[in-house]
Order: sequence, then C-alpha cells, then structure tokens
Amino acid sequence: MADNEKKTPAKKESFFAGVKKEWNKIIWPTRDDLVKQTAVVVFVSIIMGAIITVADSAALQLVNWLMSL
Repeated sequence: MADNEKKTPAKKESFFAGVKKEWNKIIWPTRDDLVKQTAVVVFVSIIMGAIITVADSAALQLVNWLMSL
C-alpha cells in the first residue's frame, strides 16, 4: 500500500506572512485593461438603465390603461 514515509509538518507562519505571500501572487490588470473594462461597465450600465426605464414606462402606461377601463 502506502510507504511508511513520515510527513514533515508544515511550517507555522503568521497570518500576515500568509497574506503577504498571497498578495504577491495577484496579477494586477494593466492601466489600459482597467480603462477598457471600466468603459465597458459604464456603457453596459447606461444601456441597462435605458432598457429598465423604457420597460418601467411601458408597464406604467399599461397599468394606467388597465385602470381606466
């Protein structure tokens, strides 16, 4: 089955040392990527806001029409 190898216990490190180690693994976006992604988010937010406004206005008109019957 398994070999009788002794596993060495992992080194104890402080919480902040672990945070620093993980922080260094982060791949940060370039400035150009960040600007492009921000522009896309703003554009999509404006489009979705317009769609929701039109849908809300249509629903309001429909409810007003139904109430007048």
